[in-house]
Amino acid sequence: MNKKTYILTSGAVVLAMAQILSYIKFFELPQSGSVTLASMAPILFFPLICGPKYGLITSFTYGILQFILGGTFYHPLSLLLDYFIAFGALGITGFFTRDLKSFIAGSALAMFLRYLCHFLSGFLIFAEYAPAGQSPIIYSAVYNSFILVEAIITIPVLIILYKKVLPKIKRVI
Repeated sequence: MNKKTYILTSGAVVLAMAQILSYIKFFELPQSGSVTLASMAPILFFPLICGPKYGLITSFTYGILQFILGGTFYHPLSLLLDYFIAFGALGITGFFTRDLKSFIAGSALAMFLRYLCHFLSGFLIFAEYAPAGQSPIIYSAVYNSFILVEAIITIPVLIILYKKVLPKIKRVI
């Protein structure tokens, strides 16, 4: 199999896995957002195999899929922050492939960037949902903390994938 075919098929499999995992929800929030069964793990792991360029393309594509297959449109800025940029940021793990410690640090950074995008969206667009008397900044910070829970679920999965699966996979980077 040539390199481009391998990358394309691997990316498609990763997107399918992430999308399926995103439907396994532990809980879902009222204005969107949920804690899933490590749905970010395949997207974060993919750049280890195919590099940052394809990792960024795949993670951005995942944001589009998340929107098309169940997202909510409130505002054009929300579309950018909550889907395209937030999920697209997950691909930066491709720049942190030196070793397990670097990969986990890169994954934590990617998930933090996703949180930051959702936080900004919550503060800028969804401030009206903040309870009376509560700062929209605090509301958005707390509401979007579901990403922290998702990260706590995802990081152990990434460690297992790195140690057990990565040595058995053909890498193209």
